[in-house]
Amino acid sequence: MNSEKNVAEGIYGETVVDEGFFILKFQNETNAKKLFKREVNAHFIQFHFCVKGSGSFSFNNGSYQLPLVEGHSLLLYNPERDLPIEAMVAANSWMITILLPIVKFHRLFSNEASYITFLSEENKGKKYYKDALISPSMAIVLNQLVQYNLHPLVQPLYFKAKAYELLSLYFNRPSNADVEQCPFLVDEDNVAKIKKAKEIVIARMVEPPTLSELAEEINLPLNKLKEGFKQIYGDTVFSFLFDYKMEVARQLLTSGSYNVNEVGLKVGYSTASHFIAAFKKKFGTTPKKFVMALS
Repeated sequence: MNSEKNVAEGIYGETVVDEGFFILKFQNETNAKKLFKREVNAHFIQFHFCVKGSGSFSFNNGSYQLPLVEGHSLLLYNPERDLPIEAMVAANSWMITILLPIVKFHRLFSNEASYITFLSEENKGKKYYKDALISPSMAIVLNQLVQYNLHPLVQPLYFKAKAYELLSLYFNRPSNADVEQCPFLVDEDNVAKIKKAKEIVIARMVEPPTLSELAEEINLPLNKLKEGFKQIYGDTVFSFLFDYKMEVARQLLTSGSYNVNEVGLKVGYSTASHFIAAFKKKFGTTPKKFVMALS
């Protein structure tokens, strides 16, 4: 089951991967920070990943906070008390959360308790906290969870596969793992250039540069731009941009502040017919029918 709702113009999505196993998506595309809340009891282990921007988690009625910035993750578990989520997501920020019952989590690693510190007999009943970097291979999976174009019937299976892949990568941290999977990402300068390319096409989505112009602007050969973008974001530049534009369009339509023609212009479609066709390709319905379904 996949549900998604608009929360003060930020998009919150929740997908049930398996019984008691959830993926939460916090996607704040606005220019103001947004607060998301969800009850979580003491039986769950929490994995939080900041894909873009930053955020923070409040506990004990705001008495203390844990920051989470882009490229970092938080693992939280406390068997002695509930840890409800109060996530303050900064403007233009994306976060992914995995919630998993500790019993189910133990079964996944039943033979590897010695490998994962907090699963040992000595530690498994104690609270646990870990701040860790998101590896490049994990970043690819996280971006695939945020940016995807799938038939609704396929989404639960896709999310389930990606959730297990993400957990596998989280606990598989040999020094050469990401080098083997993604040689391009060894070069931090290349990664910075690819991130710059993403920022450029998003900032200029109404009139984006051609791939050649983009490659020249970030000072990277065209083939490296194509290869690196696909490795980091799991999609081609213009497929990524299409999904981004459609997400912006959906949020603008949901706000009720703009008509279909205005939204189309804001995301780069000079004619309403082209925008309507693109929106229907992405969401399976026309913008007008989408708006009518909201009321």
